[in-house]
Amino acid sequence: MDLMIRQARSNDAKAISQVIVAAVRESNGQDYPTSIIESVVAHFTPERVMELLEHRLAFVALLGNQVVGTGALDGNAVRSLFVAPQQQRKGVGQGLMRKIEKAALERGIDALLVPSSLTAESFYSHLGYHVVREQLQGEERTIIMTKRLVPL
Repeated sequence: MDLMIRQARSNDAKAISQVIVAAVRESNGQDYPTSIIESVVAHFTPERVMELLEHRLAFVALLGNQVVGTGALDGNAVRSLFVAPQQQRKGVGQGLMRKIEKAALERGIDALLVPSSLTAESFYSHLGYHVVREQLQGEERTIIMTKRLVPL
């Protein structure tokens, strides 16, 4: 797999939105009710993604020139890590997390928080993140996880 990860640009917003919507509907749909899925989908329109890109250090994972994953560093938190369903379990998410962790270390951040979906909890656990607590917002359950970063 010839994966490239780079900082997201404003002209990536539509492709980022498409990756997020597909991942939320196909992957998270098994762990959350439709009302939660549609609420999350509504939050990641191309316009909203453009706004988020202004406030977060966001990355995209590319296969060729196609965006297949995205993730962002927002202060000391990992946000909006999503991989296109057909590319999941192929190292895309791990590559994005390595890039985000490296960016965090470069900014002097020594620990990251991840508000994980139920769907992604095992993915983050595999990368060394540990559960701190659960958070309930309406009927949406989020697992708050953390990891101390170690410079290479």
